[in-house]
Amino acid sequence: MAPQPEPSIRNRQIWLEKSDPEVRLYYTEALPPPSTSLKGYILLIHGFPETSYQFRHVISPLALAGYHIIAPDYRGAGYSSKPPSGYTKKQLSTDLYQLVTQHLGIKDPVHLVGHDIGGMITHAYCAQYPSSVASVIWGECPLPGSTVYEETKHSRTLWHFDFHSTPEISLALVAGKEKLYIKHFYDRLAQNAACFSNDDVEFYASQYSAPGAMRAGFSTYAAFEEDAEDNRQWLKEGKVKCRSLVLSGQGSFIAVAAEGMAGDFYEDMKVETVEGSGH
Repeated sequence: MAPQPEPSIRNRQIWLEKSDPEVRLYYTEALPPPSTSLKGYILLIHGFPETSYQFRHVISPLALAGYHIIAPDYRGAGYSSKPPSGYTKKQLSTDLYQLVTQHLGIKDPVHLVGHDIGGMITHAYCAQYPSSVASVIWGECPLPGSTVYEETKHSRTLWHFDFHSTPEISLALVAGKEKLYIKHFYDRLAQNAACFSNDDVEFYASQYSAPGAMRAGFSTYAAFEEDAEDNRQWLKEGKVKCRSLVLSGQGSFIAVAAEGMAGDFYEDMKVETVEGSGH
């Protein structure tokens, strides 16, 4: 029997800024086997409290299907550097746009996939660089500036939005308890918490226990009000025209509001739920 083709997978890092503070992005890249025709490019953008590791089960299948995959740890997360600023979704999406177009030299439009904070980043990417986007799949985030965001940002469900936005006290309270803290989100928001193995939790705990990691993660939340203003300003120029699919977990609180939220910002959009899934 002939051996099955395998994608070429490599882990790399690039510097967007080498001066102090450096901005260094780690990413996983997967290329289709030489015998497989290239169908396009997919940029996978993770959420919090996760990293590009969350896509480990889909990178190879997508590459085998003919896609060139890029899965970065965005600024401040995972193996990437953790500068003290630059956590608006406008800046995080610009970082990734530079990774794709300048450092990887990809000029064709890319398919974007963003979960949680990654969903907010994909929206900023689409709003700023629409001609560089082939399609976008995003979800599991109340988009800053949307009606659902304004109605829920101080709710009990999203208590951590305010907690993360006051880093002086929140970081002090979480320090040394990173594993306990991030596991709370996996247990509370997943429909099947067992999908996070002990090894997975330990990996994420080690990533978010690194110096500056939790501060960087909280900073993505502290930037929400600036993100909201950016999203409102972009909306004044018209809705995003990129082909859009909003995916929500069937058991997620955002599922019921996803269609209205997407319709406020996108012209060409579909909404689907994932059966048996939480956040």
